[in-house]
Formats: sequence, structure tokens, C-alpha cells
Amino acid sequence: MRAGEQRGFTLVELIVAFTIMALLTSMSVPLARYKVRRDQERELRYALREIRKAIDDYKDASLSGKIDIKLGTEGYPESLDQLVEGVKLSQSPDGKKIKFLRRIPKDPMTGTYDWGKRSMQDDPKSQSWGGQNVFDVYTKSMARARDGTPYAEW
Repeated sequence: MRAGEQRGFTLVELIVAFTIMALLTSMSVPLARYKVRRDQERELRYALREIRKAIDDYKDASLSGKIDIKLGTEGYPESLDQLVEGVKLSQSPDGKKIKFLRRIPKDPMTGTYDWGKRSMQDDPKSQSWGGQNVFDVYTKSMARARDGTPYAEW
């Protein structure tokens, strides 16, 4: 190696390397956003399935006479908290309770535990809850899925 030589990148090499890195970064950002949204959608489907199964299990228990039902509820729970807190078994002399959910799942779209609720008496597309019972749940997010359907209709 001669005394006057220096090692390193030329300005052109640095510009080319920086341009390639910027291009790769700009391509990865939309993919990361897509993956985050896809994961949220998967979590939403799972949470809705979990809550709806608990509501169905509550209805089945009320139809089979395992639990006492309140007049006007049509055999559905009065609130989501009732699924977590449990309901006293009608044939249990010691006051044993049956629980249908361990906890209310978090809504991945809104980041809260506040779900939209519909009662049996409400319109199927209604965004307000009548309060008589909990027949169905939906997310309160106003966002739309990739196919254009609102998440609130899932």
C-alpha cells in the first residue's frame, strides 16, 4: 500500500447504497402496516367468536333449565359482565355458579374493552343497544376491512 492512498467509499458508492436502502425501506413499510392490520383482524375474529360462544352457552344453559332466567331477557345475559361473574345454578343447593367467560376480551380495533351490544329486540343493523339483553356484540370501530365491509358488521 502506498503512503498517499486512502481507503473508503466514493461519493457515488455512498449515494447508490443510500438509494437502495431507502427503496427497500419504503417497500417494507406498507407490508408492515398490512401485517399489523391482518393481525388485528385475526384478533377481532377470535374475540367475537369467544364472546358469541359464551352468549350461546348462556342461552343453552337457560333453555336446559340449568340457570334461572330473568323475565324479558329471552334467556340471554343481561350484560357481558354477567358472563364473567357467573350465574347461580338453579339446582345447586350450595349456590354454585357457572361462568361462561374468564374475562371480556379487548377489542383490537379500538383498544378498549367496550364492545357494541345488540339485544334480541334491537334491529340487526342498529348501533344502539336497547338494554334488555345481550344477543350479539360488535366492534365500535368505524374502519373498514380490505374488502370494504365495516368491521362493525363482522
